[in-house]
Amino acid sequence: MAKLVFGLQQSLDGYVDHMELGPPGPALAHHFAEHVRALAGSVYGRRTYQIMRYWDEDQPDWDAEGRAFAAVWRRLPKWVVSRSLKSVGPNATLVEGDLEVAIGELKAQHVGEIDVAGPDLARSLTELGLIDEYRLYFRPIVLGRGAPFFAGPRPPLRLVASDPIGEDAIRLTYVPA
Repeated sequence: MAKLVFGLQQSLDGYVDHMELGPPGPALAHHFAEHVRALAGSVYGRRTYQIMRYWDEDQPDWDAEGRAFAAVWRRLPKWVVSRSLKSVGPNATLVEGDLEVAIGELKAQHVGEIDVAGPDLARSLTELGLIDEYRLYFRPIVLGRGAPFFAGPRPPLRLVASDPIGEDAIRLTYVPA
């Protein structure tokens, strides 16, 4: 059975706005590429999926790390939860119907980790008790606004690990308490 993991980089004050945070440094970018390489798949909310579609087509300004991440991301199976999208891109499946049933089936059919991408989707999956682990990647930036990591009430959590990544990030790993 797969483990459902929600993890995003965020500011010290808990916001996950990718535009304001800017790109991760080399060590964190490498970490994310290796993380995605090891995944069984990713579940996206509509907005996050549309942001990530950036990786579907090569960009002339990418460095080697960007090209490597794009290659890994393109191969990754993706499931997109949306009521408004009618179709999704390559290697992606639109999730329709009962969210709890659909995600429960994904967890039962796969082995390894399935990433959850998007705070609103994570809120829904948290309320359903489906997220097995939360990974908060903090960078030394204060935004003061944006989308919060926890889009709803923070669930009771227990810290199980803290890992520095590179020179400017730390990952805190929590499980439901």
